[in-house]
Amino acid sequence: MIIIKPNSTVLFQGDSITDCGRNRSVPDSLGCGYAFIVAGMFSALYPEHNVKFLNRGISGNRTEHLVQRWQEDCIDLRPDFISIMIGINDVWHAFNKKIEPVSLEQFTINYRTILQMIRDHLDAQILLMEPYVLHTREEFELWRPDLDPKREAVKELAEEFGAIFVPIDSIMQEAAQKLEPGFWCPDGVHPAPAGHGLIAKAWLEAVGAF
Repeated sequence: MIIIKPNSTVLFQGDSITDCGRNRSVPDSLGCGYAFIVAGMFSALYPEHNVKFLNRGISGNRTEHLVQRWQEDCIDLRPDFISIMIGINDVWHAFNKKIEPVSLEQFTINYRTILQMIRDHLDAQILLMEPYVLHTREEFELWRPDLDPKREAVKELAEEFGAIFVPIDSIMQEAAQKLEPGFWCPDGVHPAPAGHGLIAKAWLEAVGAF
């Protein structure tokens, strides 16, 4: 059963994984990643649904950035279905850029804030994808004590807000058992074409598209 209703507007939100080179001067630009694949496949399979897809992912964003721009880049767009993948920069930047680490408590507060804004202002379905990393370098294993509790927090928030939860990290880890991690995400975070395809497939399965 397809969860997305006919004539809906679907909004993709997140960081560079979602952004994926979209042209920000063109409102309908979807970039070249999983959002583009999802929109193309869904529209090809169900053209009669007449679904509109929007992408407002911004490279480098953390949960705090979504809070700051949520009114303009979500609420004001009046989407009927909101897909969010955020969180890896809340982990990565603390290791690579020596910024102030984002605590689990603050991460959860930020994430809950945007979800509560959806609940308060929109009648929209929500899909949450957990942040992930593939261990293309040994150092990425050091991210796990920070990343895994944040992954669990996303799952718990999905339950709290009645959202669809897609365990992307688990899906990526399983895929990496079939072929080396770099095939899916060369730098451990940003997907190769196959990685974007994997995310799109999981997304479409989660909404009952196939």
